[in-house]
Amino acid sequence: MRTEDVLAAVATGLWYWDGTSGTVTFDAEAARLLGLPAERCELTESAARARFHAVDWVEIQGVINLAVAEGTLAEARLRVVDEAGRVLRTVRSRTREVPRGEHTVLVGTLQEVPEPQPGTAPARAAMVTGDWRRNREAFLLDAGRALAEARSTAEVLRVAAGLSMPGFEPSALAVYGTEGGRLTMLGQHGYGPEDLETFLDLPLDARHPAAEVIRTGRAIYIPSPADYERRFPGVWQLVSRFHRQSWAFLPLINSGQTIGAWMAGFSLPVSFTPDERSVLTTVARMLAQALSRASDHEAEKELSVGLQRSMMPTVQPDLPGMSVAARYVPTGGGLQVGGDWYDMIPLPNGKSALVIGDVQGHDVRAAGLMGQLRIALRAYASEGHHPDAVLSRASRFLAGINDGSGDETLDPRFATCLYIEVDPATGLLVIARAGHPDPAIRLSDGTMLVRSTAGGLPLGIDPDTDYPTSRLVLEPGETMLVCTDGLIETGGHDLETGWNRLREIIEGHPMAAAAEDGDALEKLADSLVQAVHGPSSHYTTGPLVDRREDDIAMLLLHRRPLPTGAVAVPPRRTVLSIAQAEPERIAQARRQVRELMHDWPDPEQIDSAVLMVSEMLTNVLVHTDGDALLMAAISGERGNRRVRVDVADSSDELPHRRHPGEMASSGRGLVLMELLAGAWGVEPQGEGKNIWFELYESASPVAADLESIT
Repeated sequence: MRTEDVLAAVATGLWYWDGTSGTVTFDAEAARLLGLPAERCELTESAARARFHAVDWVEIQGVINLAVAEGTLAEARLRVVDEAGRVLRTVRSRTREVPRGEHTVLVGTLQEVPEPQPGTAPARAAMVTGDWRRNREAFLLDAGRALAEARSTAEVLRVAAGLSMPGFEPSALAVYGTEGGRLTMLGQHGYGPEDLETFLDLPLDARHPAAEVIRTGRAIYIPSPADYERRFPGVWQLVSRFHRQSWAFLPLINSGQTIGAWMAGFSLPVSFTPDERSVLTTVARMLAQALSRASDHEAEKELSVGLQRSMMPTVQPDLPGMSVAARYVPTGGGLQVGGDWYDMIPLPNGKSALVIGDVQGHDVRAAGLMGQLRIALRAYASEGHHPDAVLSRASRFLAGINDGSGDETLDPRFATCLYIEVDPATGLLVIARAGHPDPAIRLSDGTMLVRSTAGGLPLGIDPDTDYPTSRLVLEPGETMLVCTDGLIETGGHDLETGWNRLREIIEGHPMAAAAEDGDALEKLADSLVQAVHGPSSHYTTGPLVDRREDDIAMLLLHRRPLPTGAVAVPPRRTVLSIAQAEPERIAQARRQVRELMHDWPDPEQIDSAVLMVSEMLTNVLVHTDGDALLMAAISGERGNRRVRVDVADSSDELPHRRHPGEMASSGRGLVLMELLAGAWGVEPQGEGKNIWFELYESASPVAADLESIT
């Protein structure tokens, strides 16, 4: 008699699930139980799935996967439904994986289960089973959420230690890993410090349940102490003193690889039913994924910190008579390192160079190019080249990298850069700029000025670009800020509003105490970063806050005040050169004079000063062949201050007063000076001349009828 006939006699059907072909075969009795004609049939997986309740089908999938992984029998109850979704009957399925040729199939039985009558013991058992499954589902959802939110190995282990499983809560947990071919303990819960010898590292071929789980990738369930002693007598001597009754060792598998093992120990006996094994296996899978994510996150963080430390040098804080502070804040996403950098380079002539730059992009390639460019700039500077030559060579270097990358999928990258040669003895700054934001100067009285400097294209765009230099003197008590655009334009600000935001911080900071308080410059640096990102105690390697839209690199250079009484406090001043080929810098000169007089009480005098500066500079560019040098200063006590503006050029031809006609478009410069200035004059120099004017805070506003001269 055939096996199918014997099973049919006891109302038991057979089914074969072939995962390779995606078909499920039912014998005649199994087909009858499914509400199909009582004859052998073959259905697709989707057609077979339609004969069972959707919830039960998901249930049996998990049970079968668990049984296949453990090499055990899968048992589950399923509700059979018709085409309309009505439940026809409940069947019990027992399934096992068996080899067939080069692959395996699932072979199982189906047997009808009578519905329990209300009030009977089976009905109450079914109700209890339903409640347990609902509790299990709620537990798994909560555990999955908690493990998904854990970002470090320590957090994952803390979450695992707090898991409260439905109906069988473990009293001890341990997570094992591997290192160098040995079994190591990553974390534990439920053991004291004196019990750590239980987890001493062992070779992976040791007779230990965790080592065996890692070697084989299969779970080990130990339901009783006697079973533990029989299977692992060597380890039992270490664990017997804890008086636990059952143990489960499960593999931690991620992406098909066993990365460790998880042990759950129970103070009460656990029989490890299929439902209980299913819960443990699901938790182990979630735990493996969480540990893998945490490991990747920690490796990424370690790489980021390493890149930051290797690429961001420690600035020399004690230049003679000067103090330096620096900050680097990476953007928020991915690797926390990008294309911004700063550097401080000792030069052969005894001076120092401050460098700040920004390579296009916020990815690993930007960081790599930044590292190469920083090394190149340091090499060129150390050879003793002038600032303009350093940037010219760096631009050719970056252009060569772009042209010689050999990968057509990589777009060329450019970089902005500001290179400043600093003479600590005199405070002289020689500045070359490649498409970078201008420096800002905090004067000794607290006023901040954005100093316009000559510049060229960003590095790497045109290898033949020239970079003109600008000179200015950092007076005692003044502070210079150079930064990348991330500090200025973050938070929806443009260049103008971003500088205004920083101006409030800089002008409101008590830098007057910098001579006595060595931390004043560091506090100013923190305040500037906090203005963009909010408070954080360590900006280079410590925890970072949200809202990071762009990398930030920043350098502050402060020239310490002279001893009290040594020299009078220098006046508030600004210096700017305007070349013949740069008439657009006249607008920058007007803006700097207006910023210099930001607290002047008479707005008419401010407008007069701006108008006279514009006229003087325009005359130099129109009537001479040389460049103009603007020097403006405010001196004296508040209420009795004086503004003096000098414009020097190399022409020996002195200006003379003309009498322009009504329709003339020029010739009114000296007329304006006579009407608007408190005093003015022309001073011949050894080579060229100097035209100047003064305005006085205590003088009455000049009532000039401009319409009469225009």
